[in-house]
This record gives sequence, structure tokens and C-alpha cells, in this order.
Amino acid sequence: MKKITLLSDTHSFLDDKILKHVKTADEIWHAGDIGSVEVAEKLASIAPLQAVYGNIDGGDLRKMFSKDLFFTCEGLKVYITHIGGYPKRYDQRVRPIIERTRPDVFICGHSHICKVIRDQENKLLHINPGAAGNKGFHKIRTLINMKVSNAKITEMEVVELGSRSSLS
Repeated sequence: MKKITLLSDTHSFLDDKILKHVKTADEIWHAGDIGSVEVAEKLASIAPLQAVYGNIDGGDLRKMFSKDLFFTCEGLKVYITHIGGYPKRYDQRVRPIIERTRPDVFICGHSHICKVIRDQENKLLHINPGAAGNKGFHKIRTLINMKVSNAKITEMEVVELGSRSSLS
């Protein structure tokens, strides 16, 4: 069993509320728009980091991470990219990748909207953890904690980190 902290759209921002959760994770998964090498390095110093670059990430982060990431965790097939869309409205680049690779879980960020949706057509779980950072239009910063065991997500918790607008 592995405890995963899933986040996206940090936009160069880490605070104690985020760190509290990543410090208890066995792995950290980041769905892009990391924002800075310093954030990536800080996360990777805490736990193994699985990440993709997002549309705001510069050249250094694009050298460190790929646009698409495929891996298996405790038997669960995972696909992560930054811009992915949603079931029935997947990004045109992503749809054929999902159909070809058949992941158990598809994770993306970009929208800053936390959603967990069962995609019956593609037989997968779609997860967008929302935005953990303080830049964007979202009102509440979020991340997701989950446990993975025997090719299944056994527990999942959406964590509200507080209001984006209340940050100084």
C-alpha cells in the first residue's frame, strides 16, 4: 500500500498547508504547472516525485519532466498529463492516447477545478486535483490524498487548503 499526495497548478507556490500533506506521502504526483525548479526540488526532497510539465512551465522544468507520464503504482496503471479535458470532452491529443494505453486512472490539471469522475466508456477513473497554488481564478486551493493497493485506489480524500484570495 502506498499513500499518494496528488496536486497540480502550484504555480511556484508551496506553503505549510501543502507541505503538511506531502510530508506524510510515500509518493507525490504533480499534474503540471509546477512553476519553478525550486518547487519540484523541494517536493522531490520529501518523497519520490512523479510529475509532468504544464503550459506555464519553462525550459528547465520541461527538461526535468515530460508532457505525458505513464507508470504503474501497486498494480494500478496511471497516465498523467497537464491538459487533458474531461470524459466525453477529452483534449483531442489525449483521447487516442487513452484509447491506446487503457490506463486505470487518468490524471490531469490545468482547469484549477477539482473533479473525480468515473469514465464508464473508457473504464477508468478521471482525476483533476484542482489547484494547490495561489494563482488563478479558483477560490479554494485543493489537493487529493489517496491510498493505492492491489491495483485499486482504496481511499481518497479531497483536501481543501483554504481560500486562494486570503493568501498574502
